[in-house]
Amino acid sequence: MTPRTALTERQKRLGSEVRKIRTSAGMSAEYAAGLLGVDRGKISNMESGLRPITPERLRTLAYNCHCTDQAYVDALVEMAQPGEKGWWERYRGSLPQGLLDIAELEARATRLRTANTVHVPGLLQTSDHALALFRAAVPALPEHEVGLRLAHRAERQQVIAREALPGYVAVVHEAALRMQFGGRQVTRAQLEHLLGMSERENITVRVVLFERGAFPGAGQTVLYAEGPVPQLDTVQVDRAHGPEFLDAEGQLSKYRAQLDRLEELSLSPERSRDFIREIARQL
Repeated sequence: MTPRTALTERQKRLGSEVRKIRTSAGMSAEYAAGLLGVDRGKISNMESGLRPITPERLRTLAYNCHCTDQAYVDALVEMAQPGEKGWWERYRGSLPQGLLDIAELEARATRLRTANTVHVPGLLQTSDHALALFRAAVPALPEHEVGLRLAHRAERQQVIAREALPGYVAVVHEAALRMQFGGRQVTRAQLEHLLGMSERENITVRVVLFERGAFPGAGQTVLYAEGPVPQLDTVQVDRAHGPEFLDAEGQLSKYRAQLDRLEELSLSPERSRDFIREIARQL
């Protein structure tokens, strides 16, 4: 099979987990190659995500590496299964790879947690709010790409409507609620939309007030996507150059604690709605 030329984050993640299984058992790449009936170079390519690993070979490797966590192995096998292409693939070649990776991460997650300081979370944005953000980009985005990003954002938002996602928790700082992206009317409409979404059974919106002072992760935008097993959780943080994806256990533990602390500092969902409603009334 011809090696892949462009990798998704999901493909890279599967490869890194395969390598983790092998190295944790102290198995050499040469031994793994003999075990799976491939040459040494293909092991390297499988572990980098350049080549797929079949579910059968993955189970063989896990068994011989004494990986006894069946739920973890089953989740990896599911990742290795060839499946139908996701809707985000329609944007391949038109939008940056990072945006496609975010969409796939959200679509595959079992639960989502976010923390936003300056703007409303993407999955809860109105099109006008998103439009104002896209048009503020430097250098300026061509109009056709603005349109593509708006369409992509709208399709991403369908993930929080599906029954399979049991929870979406968004912690939003007061600063994000008061930023007038697109002007007063757009901001008021955005706040009203946020209120409506927060009434949904599987969506929780919590506000951190200015008066709380310092808080962990100030200035960051964080998405924590829970996987089918804890080992496959992923953190996505925004950077000026594009999204960054983190999955080391220490990183996952850090961001879980950070989000837990932010929820402790925030208003209850009910008081958060009252606060958002009051800001909208003032506009």
